Amino acid sequence: MKNSKLNRLVKISLLGVIGTVLMFFEFALPIFPSFIKIDISDMPALIGTFALGPWAGIMIELLKNILHGIFASQTAFVGELANFIIGSVFVTTAGVIYKFKKSKLNAVVGLIVGTIAMTISACVLNYFVLLPLYEKAFNFPISQMVDIASRINGNITGIGTLILWSIAPFNILKGILLTGLTLVVYKSVAPVLKGEHADGKQVA
Repeated sequence: MKNSKLNRLVKISLLGVIGTVLMFFEFALPIFPSFIKIDISDMPALIGTFALGPWAGIMIELLKNILHGIFASQTAFVGELANFIIGSVFVTTAGVIYKFKKSKLNAVVGLIVGTIAMTISACVLNYFVLLPLYEKAFNFPISQMVDIASRINGNITGIGTLILWSIAPFNILKGILLTGLTLVVYKSVAPVLKGEHADGKQVA
């Protein structure tokens, strides 16, 4: 039992570290304002969620954001907090649906519903908490964010349209990217994480 818990902890820690490394490889997309950047650091948490359960996914999200916050935060942990909350909504939603019935179809359904949940939570969190917090903590006025975004999309005229035309589509696109990558990668790493051979037998 002790070895099993230790083994699980090691896997969660490893996936958390991989997630931290992936957070460094973020990049802006020309169709979104420059202050919104995409990365695939939620993929290890999604893989961990499917292989080890939703709580493992949350722990991976927590670990990667703590490590990134300690070693590389440029937002005094505000960005990491946002990443943790929004990422946890995604992996938990996908993981709970997959846990109900473990099949490829359910994994796809979980990832789609997770993308929707992530998008909604990102919109609400940004509107009520994150954007006002950035404005107060870093003297980065929301009006300036709107101005930057409006140069790319003329439909953006205020915080509401910033959410509608930038935050929401960005998270949908991110969810689609993570869904595709997770489905491709998970099949090859799942036997290792679950402690199984390719034929499904438990490793001694």
